[in-house]
Amino acid sequence: MKSIPDQNSLRLFLERIRLFHEKSNAILLVKFLHLNPQIHCMKSLIDLYKTCRESDTSFIIVIFRLIICKVFYHKILLLHQRVRLRGIKNINAPERIAIGTEYVGFMHRTDKTYLNLKGTLSIKGKYNIGRGCRFDIGKDAMVTIGRGGYMNCNTTLIIMHSLTIGDDCAISWNCQFLDEDFHEIDYPGKKMDDASIVIGNRVWVGCGVKIYKGTVIPDGCVIASDAVVRGVFTVENAIIGGNPAKVIKEGITRSWFENPRETFVRNPYPRIG
Repeated sequence: MKSIPDQNSLRLFLERIRLFHEKSNAILLVKFLHLNPQIHCMKSLIDLYKTCRESDTSFIIVIFRLIICKVFYHKILLLHQRVRLRGIKNINAPERIAIGTEYVGFMHRTDKTYLNLKGTLSIKGKYNIGRGCRFDIGKDAMVTIGRGGYMNCNTTLIIMHSLTIGDDCAISWNCQFLDEDFHEIDYPGKKMDDASIVIGNRVWVGCGVKIYKGTVIPDGCVIASDAVVRGVFTVENAIIGGNPAKVIKEGITRSWFENPRETFVRNPYPRIG
């Protein structure tokens, strides 16, 4: 059974972290940390430290919150100092999840990120959620995200039923996913469609896109910036855009999208190839 660190141990740990921070010596930190083998290697710590410095993220707070999440909730979460997370027990993620720690040029260190998780958030692999995102996952609702890909900053998820995002999907900034009307309007002949949103594999959602209930996006599609999307699309590898959204080009290819995670690190503002 794993022991919970007492107050003196935490104080000693923080003092050692402070010493590392002052001397900028990663070797000292490796000697002092005794964490899960997945995260304690020198290269991972050095990479994390560089990422935190570049993105105005407190390395000390990230490490401290990482330990708390690992010890008490058995989850590997890298959290920016302005992240507020409610319902951490409802996260199902076997690998590392980073929230608000990646660099994006127009984001400030004081920007807040808020995840309100009454339902389940399931992420199958390593994943990055951008700073300023807002999640409201209702009770009994399910959000499932595949392996690879990322979600950029200031994106909002309001999910009361179900959202599925496939593998290697890139979600740009200022997007919105909403699967509930909240204020319904009745009229003769109204159809009761499935409210679930399904995004296929290798989909790029451009900035400012709004995706509403009942939407299905096939594999390999690109959703053009500021599109308003609702409905079931069936053509793969297509550009979908407009208000209301429709297929505007088919048979597209994207050479830059072989590895969306690496693409994001090199350039968080990719263009269609």
